[in-house]
Amino acid sequence: MTEIDHRPRAGVSGQLSSLADLRPAPVGQPSVPTMTSLPTGAPPASGDSRASPASVDGRASAAHGQPERAAPTDGPIALYGGAGGPAAPQPTKPRKPVRVPTLSRMKRKGTRISAVTCYDATFARLVDEAGIDVVLVGDSLGNVVQGQESTLPVTLDDVLYHTRAVRRGLLRAHLVADLPFMTYYNPAVALPNAARLMAEGGAHAVKLEGGVDAAPVISALVASGIPVMGHIGLTPQSVHAMGGHRVQGRGHAERERILRDAHAVQAAGAYAVVLEGIPSRLAAEITAELTIPTIGIGAGVGCDGQILVLYDMLGLNPGFTPKFLKRFAELGAATRDALARYADEVQAGTFPTEAHSYSDPTLERDPPLKAVP
Repeated sequence: MTEIDHRPRAGVSGQLSSLADLRPAPVGQPSVPTMTSLPTGAPPASGDSRASPASVDGRASAAHGQPERAAPTDGPIALYGGAGGPAAPQPTKPRKPVRVPTLSRMKRKGTRISAVTCYDATFARLVDEAGIDVVLVGDSLGNVVQGQESTLPVTLDDVLYHTRAVRRGLLRAHLVADLPFMTYYNPAVALPNAARLMAEGGAHAVKLEGGVDAAPVISALVASGIPVMGHIGLTPQSVHAMGGHRVQGRGHAERERILRDAHAVQAAGAYAVVLEGIPSRLAAEITAELTIPTIGIGAGVGCDGQILVLYDMLGLNPGFTPKFLKRFAELGAATRDALARYADEVQAGTFPTEAHSYSDPTLERDPPLKAVP
């Protein structure tokens, strides 16, 4: 069997927010802090001062389609955005939220499904604005965010924390949360854990690995009103049992096993299934036989949709180069370059400049204070 490169990825933080600019008030009107700003010098309120209930996910919708910002000036400190970056997309006609029935309709109509993993609110907002259909808070956060060698150390609380964060950044995309290793080995264990991901994390569905063996758990969850996305083929939580991250489904016996798993997952009530690390011809055959959507990763173009790890497709883990991965950007190199330039300017004393500094207008208007005799 061919081994898929799943070397540990560097733990890179996806939090890229900055302390930058504000939008000036129209001429003749006083400057008023926006919902995402604080007056200069004012301490943040308790909790997350950046979140204002204005949408279904409890976050102001200003991040979706706000006008281009002006250069920084004195006044309120904006908590999001930054001068010099690309202009925010202009408001467009809102698209309907993607939910379980949406994905079923996409399968029937032959509309391909785009999906990515995501672990934080900042990236989630960008993913949502790009029009991605499905966002998975995967246990791959163990590799990508935590720097672990596998997904096995990831806990339910880890996934719950990141699911909450991602939920705050989404308005449209369908949100799925992974059930980590040993959190669903029987229905009695799986039900409360899946319920937490939905009730506390805000997920629309959960994903779990396994085929025939996982069918009873899938059935129990679905019967309790919890939508389940299956995951068969290369299942990373079984890395030791498989002898590494190896392509599955080669040879007649293995092919038949994967086919049985696919049909078992569908029969148990799953609304979609991830096909990972299997031959493209087998994936296309499964896709044709099933009535539920298939979402592939390392499974060829014949699936109903595709999923990639966000950090990998953006080039943030340059040492991770499996055959199935295509980099759609090289943000790792761009990030290193930006950090190096920042460090150089700090050392040279050229940052911050006056354009990035605040003044006190009262010192310019009032006469100098005299010492009291």
